[in-house]
Amino acid sequence: MEKIVEQGLLYDFYGELLTEHQRHIYEDVVMNDMSLSEIAQEAGISRQGVHDLIKRCDKTLEEYESKLHLMERFRNIKEKLEQIKLLSSEEAVNKLADDILEEL
Repeated sequence: MEKIVEQGLLYDFYGELLTEHQRHIYEDVVMNDMSLSEIAQEAGISRQGVHDLIKRCDKTLEEYESKLHLMERFRNIKEKLEQIKLLSSEEAVNKLADDILEEL
């Protein structure tokens, strides 16, 4: 389950950098929970082709994160905002933290 969440986050941050074909197949696996066989039949490629494409996409998305660190920064900001909310008793501060979290 944790791997799927990680894949989803990576896709949220860097998915637009994949080709349209890669995005479509990756979304079917990660977001739509389709089997490799279902996707292969729909896309007209082999099951192994789908598997290889997913592995390449995973590697590509991980490489983007290792270079850009957007997901890491997002998690750090979110964690710090949660700490601010816990430490503050000011309603205005908590509202502002909630607003920022919602925008993230």
